[in-house]
Amino acid sequence: MAWTLTVTQLNEYVSRSLAGDPALRFLSLRGEISDLKKYASGHWYFILKDENSRIQCVCFRQKNMHVTFPVENGMKVVLTGAVGLYTASGSYQFYADTITLDGVGELYLKYEALKARLMKEGLFDVSRKKPLPLLPRMIGVVTSRSGAVIHDIATVTRRRYPGMQLVLRPCQVQGENAAPDIAAGIAEMAQVPGIDVIIVGRGGGSMEDLWAFNEEIVVRAIAACPIPIVSAVGHEVDVTLSDLAADERAATPTEAAEKCVPEYRAVVQAIEKYKSALLRAGQNSILRQKAWLHSLDMRLNREHPALRLKKARSQAEMYTARLQMLFDRQQAARTADVKRLTEKLHALGPRQALQRGYAFVMADGKPVTSVSEAKEHMTLVMQDGKILVHVDEIRKEDPFGQETTHL
Repeated sequence: MAWTLTVTQLNEYVSRSLAGDPALRFLSLRGEISDLKKYASGHWYFILKDENSRIQCVCFRQKNMHVTFPVENGMKVVLTGAVGLYTASGSYQFYADTITLDGVGELYLKYEALKARLMKEGLFDVSRKKPLPLLPRMIGVVTSRSGAVIHDIATVTRRRYPGMQLVLRPCQVQGENAAPDIAAGIAEMAQVPGIDVIIVGRGGGSMEDLWAFNEEIVVRAIAACPIPIVSAVGHEVDVTLSDLAADERAATPTEAAEKCVPEYRAVVQAIEKYKSALLRAGQNSILRQKAWLHSLDMRLNREHPALRLKKARSQAEMYTARLQMLFDRQQAARTADVKRLTEKLHALGPRQALQRGYAFVMADGKPVTSVSEAKEHMTLVMQDGKILVHVDEIRKEDPFGQETTHL
């Protein structure tokens, strides 16, 4: 007779069955972490996957607190724990007790350590990035001769700009000798005359496959290259140290070619646009120069020596007339002053006094103005002649008053 169970009874039975299976109690499980969620409670929930399958996993706080490295999506790890069933949802999952890095996990730690050291040196600084040329003469490609990268780049280049020259420096992109070969290829390509930009890359793959582009020798070769470099390594989700050191990163070889090679039609249109703008600028400049020359010509005409001489002559004549007028005015004033003074002098002169009945006395050729200067013989000058007199007596007195002294 078939059993009739509730869902809870079934889930609990399966849970007890899984828990009682020794093969599922102490199990190591290898895979890649994805969809990692770290909750405030401290518990971690994530998916562990390989190429074909996946399983839900949980690592509780009291377990994950002993993990000594940062756990992130994409890490390949080895879990130890047990398989169980979460009865509330009926979901089958793996309960992890420990998490350790798988082989690629060790590469990840190496990647992070080298990244931190080179970042501290400034190899990834934006200030070091060189701009890509608008229209390169030649494009260098450092990649595998047989891979799809060079084919994709060539296809896009021919489509966007027919005639653009590509120079391939074939190199190993995977394996023990790949990193030195890539670095040497970059250095050699930088010496090729006419190369204006270099594309370095390969197709997608695992972290081990792409590891050559995380090697320090390659990163330093990219950073030291005097020519702009576009890195096209792996797929969009793959970020190598070469990507960080390059002047530009492309998700795919196709995108790398698109970044380096302009479309021919767009270039022609841009040239026509710049040509028209240059022509307009030239015409405007000519018009401005013509206007400037016209203004100079007008100024030159205004400042012509003949005009300036004529103006100066006119001003000189005006100033001469003004000076003559001032001179005449001053001369007239001075003449009037002289006449007035002459008349005044004439009115106050001795002849007029003699005509009014006065006379003056001379002695020894000098006028006598005081009785103290009188001589025995003096000359009396009158209006119509002279009288020689002999002095008998001298009286010093007010001529219009009483006598005061006899000399």
